[in-house]
Amino acid sequence: MCLQRGYVPVTFDNLLTGWEDAVKFGPFEQGDLLDNARLQDVFNRYRPAAVMHFAALSQVGESISDPGKYWLNNVCGSLNLIEAAVAAGCQNFVFSSTCATYGEQDNVVLNETSLQQPINAYGASKRAIEDMLRDFGASHGLHSVIFRYFNVAGADEDAEVGEFHRPETHLIPLILDAIDGRRDALTIFGTDYNTPDGTCIRDYVHVMDLVEAHLLGLKWLQAGKGSRVFNLGTGDGFSVREVMDAAARVTGREVPYTEGPRRAGDCTKLVSGSIRARDELGWEPKRSTLDQMITDAWRWHQTGLYVK
Repeated sequence: MCLQRGYVPVTFDNLLTGWEDAVKFGPFEQGDLLDNARLQDVFNRYRPAAVMHFAALSQVGESISDPGKYWLNNVCGSLNLIEAAVAAGCQNFVFSSTCATYGEQDNVVLNETSLQQPINAYGASKRAIEDMLRDFGASHGLHSVIFRYFNVAGADEDAEVGEFHRPETHLIPLILDAIDGRRDALTIFGTDYNTPDGTCIRDYVHVMDLVEAHLLGLKWLQAGKGSRVFNLGTGDGFSVREVMDAAARVTGREVPYTEGPRRAGDCTKLVSGSIRARDELGWEPKRSTLDQMITDAWRWHQTGLYVK
């Protein structure tokens, strides 16, 4: 979609959790955000008009057991990237943040002014980067659009790119793995939450709707509209059991599962109010129905690319 809108994306990744095969639409540069010299070399070579910053460690459980790893990688790496962008005169910055900055606020539809009180180092590290961007805006005129994602799901319509984590931690791919026999069963972590069926509730957004939001964010910055924070979700929450039921409906197969205890750091309910993104950016999450996200993910799941 970037190429279709006239942008050439340059991907910078250390391949710790990413895959070079997923880079299909522009140059790839392998490097680490903790390597200042490598960052400066790439900025000098390409002179980008904007940065879209997606890189981070993102496993909640690991961030609780090893918080130092998250503060070093996420925060220090982001500081290096922000400073490199400013030094290169690249003043437009789109940042991938998270609903985890809000912490646990049950029975509340979260909007951009909701209190940020993260309960794990992953969410805290993302909130710290948001603070950095505001500080560099004040000191160096850096303009940023911050997107607080809710749960991203699905794949592109042509099944060229989809979710592929090792280890896998996201609910929908885990469900599809269980349906397809690639794991014995899905484990439901916690069945005693204060929800109608006892399982956690999350707001899911299709990855292609997310892509569209980022392009609208870039357009916002290039129009000189200044820094802004936007939630990206649908406002509709689904429990783990509801997602399982939808997957069974879409695939025509039952989901084998077991029940386990709650995981540390998991919130009961996280649901977005995304009115600002709709009203100000003109963003419409057109593919973010549960059945559509699972349909696209299932199509990707069944390709040979998924198991390479």
